[in-house]
Amino acid sequence: MTTIMVAKFQIGDVVKHRIHPFRGVVFDVDPVFANSEEWLMSIPEDVRPRRDQPFYHLLAENAQTTYVAYVSEQNLLNDEDGAPVRHPEVDDFFAGVEDGRYVRRDLAMN
Repeated sequence: MTTIMVAKFQIGDVVKHRIHPFRGVVFDVDPVFANSEEWLMSIPEDVRPRRDQPFYHLLAENAQTTYVAYVSEQNLLNDEDGAPVRHPEVDDFFAGVEDGRYVRRDLAMN
């Protein structure tokens, strides 16, 4: 029997890492871990996330730079900052912000 994981966060949600100082907007969701074994093993064992949870692709930013991050659900929190995400690819994925959530470009009403 397969367990289906329900993602806590959705595409367009703005989130922050619970430990590291970065935030971002979700642009894709994997229901369970779908990255390389090498990537997972590069994380120290005492903080390595479980595989059996949603993982999120983020257009991420910290005080110095922007980048794409892959983060487990256990390490994310809602970001209540309200500031826009300044990642240069935000406009490639999203048409704007509505009620604190980015609206997917492919779903935006023209």
